[in-house]
Amino acid sequence: MSDEYQIEIPASFMALHVLPGRQKPSLPRDEVAARYELCEDMAQLLTETARNMEFSLGLAESDVLTRCLQGLRVEPAVVSEAESVWVVRRLAELLGWSDEGLQDLQP
Repeated sequence: MSDEYQIEIPASFMALHVLPGRQKPSLPRDEVAARYELCEDMAQLLTETARNMEFSLGLAESDVLTRCLQGLRVEPAVVSEAESVWVVRRLAELLGWSDEGLQDLQP
């Protein structure tokens, strides 16, 4: 079995690539897997940055997450708008923070 099928892509991420009214992703599985790996890596890498922002700048968790989201959307953007929301929600999960302020954002 190839490595690409050993990567379990969360349903929350897969849903980003399924068009309304469809059941299958709009991209081939290997491309979705590559996008997922990129987004997961970004969330993992942002954990230290987010903690540093919280303590060194004295920011609330929600403000840190908002700043991270804004940073992910700076052009040229590496991730789509929907993926940027997913990355920040995943970041909050990794840090054990609430993503309450992000609930209204559409992924």
